[in-house]
Amino acid sequence: MTTAKRNVDALEFFEKLSGPMTLGRAIAALRLSDEKTQVQYAKKLGISQNHLSQIEKGLKVVSVERAKKFAKALGHSEIVFVQLAVQDELDRLGIKMKVHLKIA
Repeated sequence: MTTAKRNVDALEFFEKLSGPMTLGRAIAALRLSDEKTQVQYAKKLGISQNHLSQIEKGLKVVSVERAKKFAKALGHSEIVFVQLAVQDELDRLGIKMKVHLKIA
């Protein structure tokens, strides 16, 4: 099993436990597990603390390009971050589709 497949399986498991995952919720969970403040994480991501707060609360949608940059900055799976960003955008638009990405 590849790392990307394990990450997607873990995401599906988490969603069954706690409801739909968003990129903002994922970033917040990672930040809290790293025991970092929003100020510290925002600096790592190259954004303001206020912007990070809005992302974590689901008030701001993250572009695919930025999601990929965030994944790299945090040392996490680009495919999971991009998948969550695309899903967030579909959900925001009310498009009833589920996104599953794989590396080409």
